[in-house]
Amino acid sequence: MDNRKETDNAIKAWSNKLEPDYLLSDFLRHPPVDFKATISEVGLPVFSALFDLTTTMDNEDQKRLKKIPFYKFWSRLLKYKTLFVGTTVSEFSPLPTPFDATQAALFLKEKEGKNYPLVIVKDLPSPSLLISDIDARKTADFLENLEQAGFISVAGQALAYVPVDYSSQDDFLSRFSKNRRKDFRRKLRAMENLEIDVLTANSPYLQSDEVIKHFYQLYLQVFQQSEIHFDRLSEDFFYDLLHTDDESLRVIVYKKCGKLIGYNICFAYKDMLVDKYIGFDYPLATDNNLYFISWFFNLEYARLNGFKYYVAGWTDPEIKAYLGAKFVYTRHAVYIRNPLLRAILKHFRHHFESDAHLELQGDQN
Repeated sequence: MDNRKETDNAIKAWSNKLEPDYLLSDFLRHPPVDFKATISEVGLPVFSALFDLTTTMDNEDQKRLKKIPFYKFWSRLLKYKTLFVGTTVSEFSPLPTPFDATQAALFLKEKEGKNYPLVIVKDLPSPSLLISDIDARKTADFLENLEQAGFISVAGQALAYVPVDYSSQDDFLSRFSKNRRKDFRRKLRAMENLEIDVLTANSPYLQSDEVIKHFYQLYLQVFQQSEIHFDRLSEDFFYDLLHTDDESLRVIVYKKCGKLIGYNICFAYKDMLVDKYIGFDYPLATDNNLYFISWFFNLEYARLNGFKYYVAGWTDPEIKAYLGAKFVYTRHAVYIRNPLLRAILKHFRHHFESDAHLELQGDQN
């Protein structure tokens, strides 16, 4: 789908969205480095990339695997050219409207994905408070059709969120143990030494190319220290992300003595404050407890501005659980073209379901 207007109209009709349309359009124009992205004939967003099967393994399994003799020589057998359905900028896999789930499942297996050893339909959400019942049924029907077509259902990541059902920060903190409240308040004292601003679209600060480059460098600092190195966003993506007139954009900037030490890029979408990207200047961000401060600042901003939910993303589920998050679980549907590899991975698939093994608080919907 090459026509910009047609693409924008298709995105507008997608379901399962927790983010503004322009972010999804930005992904299609500027996919992560070495990725190719488009909209398929059946209206699904798709992208292709080289995928390492160990990406979603937990750390202990990865360590054991790397101890096997000659790992660096045979590990190349764990990397495959893969067709992904979904995007890396959306919390859930968007589905078109109208949508024929049976046709789409067969199309992905027999036509769109026929030249790929792996086809992965990513981030199909379980029923939750964050999506409508209609979208949940639509997603469940698609997953069922994918399984009937030979896809293997695998537990995906856990999306963190916090219901904004507290009357104040003290009310929120009262839900934790005495020791945990003490830990939070100790870390939050660093906020007194910071300058915090919430910027919106067309802010003069965000119009500076130098500032955008600085934002991108701080994003790379976080990316490089992350345990998962899959989708490295490009500087062009960041440029378009911040040079927008979309009213949903919220950029929370943290400075100390006038120096930028971190930021959160969030979106005000429907009744949610959705936290998408962070950038930290290490070690200053760590020294100033910026991860914890940004969490509590976002919660208070969400409360004061009438949001029902703060959506906090996929990474660090154990830390976010410690900070009071609930979780929505997702599933991936994986089609493996090689029968031998399919049998092996089907048997060992629990090793690729790292978030499913954590003791997290799931969605109570």
